[in-house]
Amino acid sequence: MRLRTTLTVTAGASALALLTGCGAADMTKQASPFANARGSKTVTLSVQSWVGAQSNVAVAQYLLEHKLGYRVDTVQVDEVPAWDALSQGRVDAILEDWGHPDQEKRYVEDKKTIARGGGLGVTGHIGWFVPTYLAKQHPDITDWKNLNKYASLFRTAESGGKGQLMDGSPSYVTNDKALVNNLKLDYQVVFAGSEAAQITQMKQFAKAKKPFLTYWYAPQWLFKKVPMTEVKLPPYKDGCDADTTKVACAYPHTPLQKYLNAGFAKSGGEAAAFLKKFRWTTEDQNEVSLMIADQKLSPQDAAKKWVDSHPDVWKRWLS
Repeated sequence: MRLRTTLTVTAGASALALLTGCGAADMTKQASPFANARGSKTVTLSVQSWVGAQSNVAVAQYLLEHKLGYRVDTVQVDEVPAWDALSQGRVDAILEDWGHPDQEKRYVEDKKTIARGGGLGVTGHIGWFVPTYLAKQHPDITDWKNLNKYASLFRTAESGGKGQLMDGSPSYVTNDKALVNNLKLDYQVVFAGSEAAQITQMKQFAKAKKPFLTYWYAPQWLFKKVPMTEVKLPPYKDGCDADTTKVACAYPHTPLQKYLNAGFAKSGGEAAAFLKKFRWTTEDQNEVSLMIADQKLSPQDAAKKWVDSHPDVWKRWLS
């Protein structure tokens, strides 16, 4: 699981272009008034702050608007509040969920106000990574048992004499502080502030060929620009992360899921059917993400470019 930062509500085609990855107050209560609007061709999608999730929404929005004739609004809220908004019909769909078993039990199984929308087709994984150029210099650095030996390599002004483990936003839910403590590692978790700030730091370290150890995740377009190698943590086993204070294992590999408001899933017509069928690959998502984050195309332009070149993929979603 990872909790992402919150931005203000946006609407229509300009929504995704405003996303920066910086945190703000929870705007759940300002969700679009068009969500779950009966008798009108409108759809409201929850969009998370990381670029992969923005890519999903950009392509879905483009196709809903240009091929199915819908008005699409987008709302950005943290992951857990997004479940509340979805349950209440203030958004119609979440297209990328990294696993929230408590919310799934509450809303899908017990209250039945949220319906499963099927897999996104992408498997997510969080882990600790070092740049591949560092792993080539010190091959044993990719085993957590050897991290203390190399702690001095990762010291920064912010890490208080310990090695720095770089995280993104303080609002992300991670196991990193518990892992550092429970594995008795001589490291300090230091937050970059946002995904965008974290990417900037990693790029700066990589340009200078400096060592860094970072919390990161796949799929993510940055791997194409900054090759990284995962540090092997103690193997993940079911339940090993149940007590967040005692976690001493790796993060799981998580098939990413879609969820729809239950009412919308039943009465959302072509839009609901389309979103249930929306399923693409990690490569597809990364292609759009790279255009948005690295090539600086607007989400709309990136979506159009991908749609124009992949009709064999998206036409299946409309059938």
